[in-house]
Amino acid sequence: MKYFGAHVSASGGVENAPLHAAAIGATAFALFTKNQRQWKAAPLSAASIEAFRKNCEENGYTPAQILPHDSYLINLGHPEEEGLAKSREAFLDEMTRCQQLGLDRLNFHPGSHLGKISLDECLRRVADSINMALDATSGVTAVIENTAGQGSNVGFAFEHLAAIIDRVEDKSRVGVCIDTCHAFAAGYDLSDEVACERTFAELDRIVGFSYLRGMHLNDAMKPLGSRVDRHQSLGEGMLGMPVFRYIARDARFDGIPLVLETPDEARWPEEIALLKGLSQE
Repeated sequence: MKYFGAHVSASGGVENAPLHAAAIGATAFALFTKNQRQWKAAPLSAASIEAFRKNCEENGYTPAQILPHDSYLINLGHPEEEGLAKSREAFLDEMTRCQQLGLDRLNFHPGSHLGKISLDECLRRVADSINMALDATSGVTAVIENTAGQGSNVGFAFEHLAAIIDRVEDKSRVGVCIDTCHAFAAGYDLSDEVACERTFAELDRIVGFSYLRGMHLNDAMKPLGSRVDRHQSLGEGMLGMPVFRYIARDARFDGIPLVLETPDEARWPEEIALLKGLSQE
């Protein structure tokens, strides 16, 4: 079964996220469990945790349909010890929040070397950071998102994702999230069915579909290989509809959150309905 949704607001408390998702006809959703632009936040209250679980249950959302995202400030491959320690502490807090909410995965951008360490050393630090977080938590999978390759960001090549996974000790608690816009910007063609077949075969060969824990469905404003992360509404960018039609019809993408991060929130109900329709053709 396909789970389509969007990254919804948790304003006023995480318990509001499932309500916002239900209101737009989503069968999946993403959320931030704290302010994504702040390092620290007040702990989740018992009342908020209980209300979140209740609202998820009442609206039919299981953990397999929810893809929380960590703070944009976190850099698990940070080249400096102070920044690395701060990022690791924040990431552990995010993993703990997911555990408290009964969620089984946390999506994150792997990090950046900032031009100060090698790519390999940065990837090693990301893996070490994951291992530390997994050791201190239970039941939550660390889900690495591919990046567009802007600046000094790592994770834009499937080989980067595989290298991180290879160094993670508990392979049962690590996975990947593939963002269609990021993949296209990084040079993986998804503009037609033949290109999709080729790119997803490469993903399977290098990383493995067994590690896929979610996807971000976004059209791309910039051309193939631009290394620029600019999302566009479905069918209105350089990707067009073929990749979204491909994903909607392919059983390999069943049972995971397929989440919109397209720029016009007012169109999310329409886009979700469109994806649902494609999956039933």
